[in-house]
Formats: sequence, structure tokens, C-alpha cells
Amino acid sequence: MNYEELLKSKMDSISYEKLTKLNNQKLFDFVGYYVNLCEPDTVYMCDDSEEDANYIRQKSLEIGEEVKLAKPNQTMHYDGYGDQGRDKDGTKFMVPADQYEAMKHLNAIVYEEGLKEIEDIAKGSMKGKQAIVKLFCEGPTHSHFSRPCAQITDSYYVCHSEEMLYRRAYQHFVDMEDKNDFYRFVHSAGELDELGCVANLDKRRIFMDCENNIVYSMNAQYAGNSVGLKKHSMRLAINESGKQNWLCEHMFVMNIPNEEKKRDTYFCGAFPSACGKTATAMLPGEKIIGDDIAYFRNVNGEFRAVNVERGIFGIIQDVNSKDDPVIWNTLHEDKEMIFSNVLTGPDNEPYWQGMNMDTPKEGTNHSGPGWKEGKKDAKGKEIPLAHPNSRYTIRMEYLDNIDMAFNNKDGVLVGGVVYGGRDSDTSVPVEESFSWDDGIAIKACTLESETTSATLGKEGVRVPCMMANLDFISYPIGEYIQNNLDFVKDMKNVPPVFCVNYFLKNREGDFCTSKLAKKVWMHWAEKRVHKEVGAHKTPLGFIPKLEDIQPMFTELLGETYTDADYQEQFQFRCDAWLQKLDRIVEYYNTKWPDCPKSVFEKWENAKATITAAKEKYGAFIAPGTYQE
Repeated sequence: MNYEELLKSKMDSISYEKLTKLNNQKLFDFVGYYVNLCEPDTVYMCDDSEEDANYIRQKSLEIGEEVKLAKPNQTMHYDGYGDQGRDKDGTKFMVPADQYEAMKHLNAIVYEEGLKEIEDIAKGSMKGKQAIVKLFCEGPTHSHFSRPCAQITDSYYVCHSEEMLYRRAYQHFVDMEDKNDFYRFVHSAGELDELGCVANLDKRRIFMDCENNIVYSMNAQYAGNSVGLKKHSMRLAINESGKQNWLCEHMFVMNIPNEEKKRDTYFCGAFPSACGKTATAMLPGEKIIGDDIAYFRNVNGEFRAVNVERGIFGIIQDVNSKDDPVIWNTLHEDKEMIFSNVLTGPDNEPYWQGMNMDTPKEGTNHSGPGWKEGKKDAKGKEIPLAHPNSRYTIRMEYLDNIDMAFNNKDGVLVGGVVYGGRDSDTSVPVEESFSWDDGIAIKACTLESETTSATLGKEGVRVPCMMANLDFISYPIGEYIQNNLDFVKDMKNVPPVFCVNYFLKNREGDFCTSKLAKKVWMHWAEKRVHKEVGAHKTPLGFIPKLEDIQPMFTELLGETYTDADYQEQFQFRCDAWLQKLDRIVEYYNTKWPDCPKSVFEKWENAKATITAAKEKYGAFIAPGTYQE
């Protein structure tokens, strides 16, 4: 179909000129096809100008997708009561019929069936609205890391969020040599209710077409479901990277600077939800590149990384002045930022759970206006002042601890990779793997997160969280693991792999260390990268020596760290590890039998090593005593 007349009828002359100036037939046809299908009344095309950015901000306020708060540059957005998190059931990969069997455990749907379902839902979904077309870039523009993106949406809030979270890329599209190489996203909030929220959540669908690099998101407002460049784009990039010998990982990128030696050491880290990922990336005194998603490439034999984003879409619950001073101070500045699903108090200020301060007893929140303390929902459940998954959206540049290397087109050289899980009785606080392969197999692939009664009502359930990325992997698991193993081949310096556990408990059931002890573990890792400290060997890796970390507690935290603390925390727990490996082997045999044979062999070898160590040293091996 020739879309020229259709688009001329929907766009004013300025928008149409912006679109045609790009000289990109694939983009032109993409916009035309979905304008024809979704039937918006008008279409607005954005470029990189501040004028267009202001247009999006003002329209979002004008139609009530956002409302102004007491500080003039801050706004509030509310999703519907049932639209407060990622919709895992409604998120599916559209795959060819012959690939369905290999992908079914990753929530797949046969391509033709998925396309018909999503297009039936999308048909006419933008009637009565204006569609916005905006171009962005994942990673720095004009870089070998760049992944250009085009989105058409009927939500100014979604567009505004992306404006804060990603780099503008109209000029990048102008300059692209390969006009066909970009990701595409189609989003519609669909019909809205009297509060301006999605009316048809039963028709909420997020379908991924990784073969054609296009994502459809219908009847969704929560940013994790609607902001195409977030986890949707991550799934496309994971699939693409698996074919092109690079990696897209669910990782922060941070800098542990050593001022005395005038060096910067960059770490990347993957942690399941609620396991300390953001808290690590935002450690006081360190510098941040990004808190969520990283691209890795082999650049001239070097392991290099970029932060995909230029902003943060962060969970706000429990952000307080003591534990999160950098974020806390930023959120109280009068800078452009979007709060979502927290309480708007009578003073028109935002309030959330875990602020560690007095909060209003009434106001407007995710349940609508007229909230009062003790209000219950239709199921009789008390509605908290803010949803636990409430968020803030800010630009990286606002942070006092930003490392401006986040805009480096060549990325940063990765010194170490960290994986963090959550368990009360198995893993030591920090351990270095023997090798890259051991790090992936023994640490990354065996990650678990231990549930608490506060989250699921049943404490101590170990949830497998392979590489903290399982929700987003978009091609067969075995291939994904093998690609991670193979990525470092032919590299000059392969970064060491560390594993951390901030949630180890003592015999009394209390956490063994303070929240900021993670600073010591990361500084020990920094010294290990530069071979400045030794280590004790365990059956599975290397742990710190007491004489190296004891002064760090004093110097970095002003805390006393005793020999008794060390002996308790760094003993190797043979039985717990044997049980963990048994769980992992059963899990992979049941769900992911395509896991590489070499990984299964490493697990069996690890069990044999631990069993032999137990026979020689007992169930608990004191640090510094193990020898092969």
C-alpha cells in the first residue's frame, strides 16, 4: 500500500516534512502501516528539537496523563489499579512454528497466531487520539554500540518518559548508512476509563517479534509494559546479540575510583530483583554509569560496556535519606522528573513507602483520588499510600555521582563482573571465581533469590534467577549460556567474575553485616582486579583474607570487623552448597535441558570437589584451611 495520501491527511506539513526528510522507506512504511491499522485522528512527528520535547511535555499535562506537583518541574503519573507492574503472562515471543517447542517455556506463541491476535486488538485502538512518532537511540548515538529505535504511540507520558530515559536520535537516523537497521515499537493505551487509565486490561498484550525487530504493546500504561525502549528493546537486543557475537545483559555499570592511585575500575553487575543491584550501583563515594541494562562488545580485544540508557526508571519504595542519599537529594530538587503511583499529598508533594518520615493520611494515589489511610480495595485488601512498585524517572545527569564516561562512544573497559543473589545460609559475602567459565557456570547460572514472608507469604523459597536475566532472554537458553561462555574468546584481558550475597544471616537470624558492607566487598574486588591483595582458596573460588578487609571496614565505614565476624561469614558451607547444586541440576534438567554439557559437567565436578572437601574438613570449612 502507498501511504503517502494517508499520512498527508493525518499530518500537518511540518510533521510530514520531518518524516520524508529522513529518506527512509522502511520507517515511512512502518508509520503508514500502523496509522492505517490503529486509526489515530492525527500524527505528530518529532525531531531532536527542544520545541518538540516541550510539545510532548505540555500535551501530557493538557490531557491529564501527568499533573504538576508543588515543584514546578516535577509531575505525577498514575497507572490503573491493575496496571502496576510488568505483565509476564501477557508478554509473549512470536516465533515460527518450527521454533515453538524450543521457546515454549519462555512464553512463546506461534507467529501467525500472535500477529492476528495483536493486530485485531490494535485495529482502531488510537481512534480519537493523536499518534506520536519519535526516534531514539539505545546507547550513545553514532557509535558501534548504537541501536536506533522508532516508536509510534498514543501516549504523551510514554513519549515523555523515553525523552528522559534515552538519547534523541532524529539526526542519527538522518546519518545512518543502513536505513533498514532499527528497532520498531507500536504502543497504544487503548480505550481509557474515567480516570484516564486503561479500560481493557483483559486485552493487555505485549508481543515480541524478534525476527523483524518489532514489539507490539496494547492496552498498557505502566512504563515497564509500554515504554518500548526499556525491557522490550532489551529482548530484541538479546536476540540480536546472540547472532552477532555481542551481549545485552541486565546489568549496572559502575566505577570504583581509586583516587590515591589515580585509576578508574569499572564493574558490571547482575542481581535479581530486591537483591541489591541499585544499592550497589549507587554506593556512596563511587560513580555510576548506569543502573539497569548494558551492552558488551569486544572492541579491539577489550571487554567494553555502555549503559543503554541516559536516565533511571527506578523503584522508589524505601528510598530514604540514610540509605540512598544521592537519589534522595536528587528527588527533592526542582528538576524535570516524573513520579508514578506514589501518593500526592494535600500539599501537592509526592510521598512513598519507606521514606522514614511522617507521611499524609490522605490524598490521591494509584487507587484514585480520595485515598485515606485504611481504605480497602474491592477484595477487602488495605491500600497502602503508594504501590510497592512505584517509580521515579530522572536523567542520569542529575546525579552527583555520575561518571561522564557514560557518554563515551567506545564504552568503558570492564575490570570485573559481579553476580549477586539472595540467600541466608549458603553463599559467602564475596567470592571470586577461578575463571570466566566457572563464573558463568558456578555463579551466574546458579543464582537464586530467597523469598521473604513480606513478598510472597512463604519465607525461604529459593527461586532460580539464572544470570538475573531469565525474564528477558529471547532465544533458547542453552545458546544464550554458550554465547556468554564464548564471548571472551580472543580477548586480551578477561575480567574476573565475582559473586556477592548481602543477605547471609547469623545463628540468631540477623543479617551478618550492615547495608553498606557491600562497599567493602566491592573495594576488595577492585584490589583483586589489580592483583594487590591475596586470597584464600575454597572449593569454588577465592575469598578475602581477614587482614585485607578488616582495615577496609574501619577506613571506609568506621566499623569494627572482628575475627569472629570473619569466621562466621566466610566459612564454606558444604551441605548447603551440595543442596543448592542438586536443586540447580534438577531445575535445568526439567526446564532447560539444552544447557551446555560443559556446564552440567562443571556442576558435577563441583559436587565431587565439595564432597571430597567435606570428608576431609567437615561440613563447615574455616577460611584459610582448605587445600586441594
